[in-house]
Amino acid sequence: MIYNERDLRDEAVRALSEAIMAAARTAPKAKGRDLVEIAMVTDEHIVSLSQAMVKISEESGLKFLLRDAGNILQAQAVILIGTREPQSVCGLNCGYCGYATCEAKPECAPCVMNSVDVGIAIGSACSKIADLRLDSRVLFSAGWAAKKLGLLPEVDTIFAIPLSVSSKNPFFDRKSPVNK
Repeated sequence: MIYNERDLRDEAVRALSEAIMAAARTAPKAKGRDLVEIAMVTDEHIVSLSQAMVKISEESGLKFLLRDAGNILQAQAVILIGTREPQSVCGLNCGYCGYATCEAKPECAPCVMNSVDVGIAIGSACSKIADLRLDSRVLFSAGWAAKKLGLLPEVDTIFAIPLSVSSKNPFFDRKSPVNK
């Protein structure tokens, strides 16, 4: 039997996404508290994510969302990484949130350590992506749309990492128009 790589790309990206999600999961977390959520979206969910980005662009006037909405349509998978309970405090009284103590921090203000945990998880995921030589880019915009769509329930801060196997990284020059 002969398998053409072009016919296996979607399957390959989905399989490799599992290793990427594992890398994000095993990233260190502040005080060992695991509030990080990780998921993969494919197929029609990527289309829904793109459509939500177009809608957010129309509502906000932010044009970069249109560019990114077109870019993610070229992905075989999109990894979502976010944090549950971003306001939940670590009890370090570090003041990084701008308040002297965790007790002084208003409930609506996020604990910086939770955001740091998401950043470290993203870094671990991106390191694995580099090891696997997949096309990618970290997108705030697609994470924003994922939040609006409720793709990760009870998760506030979400970032998205579209993944692709192609001859040229479709997320690098980011000039792709969205197809309405």
